[in-house]
Amino acid sequence: MVRLPVIAIAALAAAGFLAGCGESGAEEGAKLTVYASAPLRGSEADIGKKFCAEAREAARRAGKPGDFELRVVCLDASGPGGRWTLAQVGVNARRATEDSATVAYLGEPERAARRQSQPIVEAAGIAALGGLSGRAAMAEVAKAIEEGDSGEPRRAVFDAVEG
Repeated sequence: MVRLPVIAIAALAAAGFLAGCGESGAEEGAKLTVYASAPLRGSEADIGKKFCAEAREAARRAGKPGDFELRVVCLDASGPGGRWTLAQVGVNARRATEDSATVAYLGEPERAARRQSQPIVEAAGIAALGGLSGRAAMAEVAKAIEEGDSGEPRRAVFDAVEG
């Protein structure tokens, strides 16, 4: 009998969490976050570090699209062996969904890894960009913010990328 109340509380908590994930209303001048996930250690570190460096440089060059400041947070997708792991990719994607300032997720350079992260971030209404250089992905994000609804940058990026 104790299980039913615990299950009900867990279901209500999950519903509340999911209800808050879909929208990202932002005031002019706010800082918006773009998460980039790539292996930053081991044999694939050079690719991952280049991907993140390109994304950061493109964000800097974009200035303030739509009067928003873009911040790139690079997450290491490497596991204990130095190569990306599905578990770490999932952790990175979930971290991006927990940040209310997230407007986009630059998925891992490896296609198999992106298949893990993409459904997680898209379920939260966050655009997943993959298969691009860090520079090209950030250019798409900045353009979507500039041309989209300034009150809903997360939705603007999602609609432009996933639309």
